[in-house]
Amino acid sequence: MDYDFSFFLAVATLVTGVIWGGYLLVLKSNGAQFDEENEPILVEYARSFFPVVLIVLLLRSFIAEPFRIPSASMMPTLLIGDFILVNKFTYGIRLPVINKKIIELNEPKRGDIVVFRYPKDPSVDYIKRVIGLPGDRVAYYDKKLTINGQVIKQVSLGLYQGLGQGEDMTGNAHLSEDLTGVEHNILIRNGAPSAEGVYVLPKGSYFVMGDNRDNSNDSRYWGTVPEENLVGKAFFIWMSWDWQYKGVGLDRIGTVLK
Repeated sequence: MDYDFSFFLAVATLVTGVIWGGYLLVLKSNGAQFDEENEPILVEYARSFFPVVLIVLLLRSFIAEPFRIPSASMMPTLLIGDFILVNKFTYGIRLPVINKKIIELNEPKRGDIVVFRYPKDPSVDYIKRVIGLPGDRVAYYDKKLTINGQVIKQVSLGLYQGLGQGEDMTGNAHLSEDLTGVEHNILIRNGAPSAEGVYVLPKGSYFVMGDNRDNSNDSRYWGTVPEENLVGKAFFIWMSWDWQYKGVGLDRIGTVLK
């Protein structure tokens, strides 16, 4: 069990619900009518907060959850300070707090941007792009991907110009990569060392990488992501704030992720 925000939301929902519901049951057992003017202050607070925390818990657990991008590992797709929404039901319905899947839906596809609980420390959420699916053979050598024997095509877009908190990425090679039908942009720092090797994915596991290939702590270094660690699929930028550049990035708000 992870003692995260969902845990405290669930506790708040339970406590306020028990206080309010218990008070109504006591009134009913005594044959009394509900009187808002004579309502105890604790019950008044519970009655006011219960529907709010319940709605937030349901929305956050089953519909969409907001996240903030704290690092440069997904540049140029996601910038430091982007606020994203993550679809919580794309990969199945899970119970909050215990994260047990109760309804099977879709499975991650190659190219999906996913949020997951970091396998080395499940209390920390990571965001990366799905590169390899269960059963795939993924190779990474000389800054290039090969998946099941197919070399993944890369096309140069010139040199990257970073801004604000991403300014130190200026001069990196900016490329378009085609993940067998899913095109996206990546950054590569020529000459920078990176982990290389061949990775065969076991059942129920996914190989993930950051789009900023030489500035990403991903499956090349700590292994695959188990299916049960998946949180959801990132799909939308609803706010962007880079205090080192121009504050609110109006041009990024409303961006649909791919």
